[in-house]
Amino acid sequence: MKIISHRGNLEGRNPELENHPEYIERCIKKGFCAEIDVWCIDGKIMLGHDSGQYVVEESWMNSFFHRLWVHAKNLEAVELLSKNSWLNWFWHEEDLMTMTSKGDIWTYPGIYVKNGIVVENEFKELPPFIKGVCTDFPILYMNHEKSRSIIHQ
Repeated sequence: MKIISHRGNLEGRNPELENHPEYIERCIKKGFCAEIDVWCIDGKIMLGHDSGQYVVEESWMNSFFHRLWVHAKNLEAVELLSKNSWLNWFWHEEDLMTMTSKGDIWTYPGIYVKNGIVVENEFKELPPFIKGVCTDFPILYMNHEKSRSIIHQ
């Protein structure tokens, strides 16, 4: 199962650091992918959940493209990201699910679709048919997956 850090979190929510570029880099260095929230405001690329907080260069995103799941937060971000063929990005608001630019199904918490990526903000036992989880607790999920594989050997 693919385990994706939600906004760079590793062991629970940390709203003060979520989406901060150094927080995301720390998460990636630990071996996880990360979901980030991207805004494009007046031509500047910014990370942040409810608004753009941290300015980053497009080269920053490109350097981590293989580890990022990019949530476009405004239409200007969609326009920018749609020109970038290597980033895996998506847009959604209240939809139960959406499809990423790389063809992955991304779902809201509790919506389990075969081969989908579900966002879960609490630790839960997940169905075996999903492809992955985006969570504030990736270390907990990683340890759980390791213990399951040991049990099933």
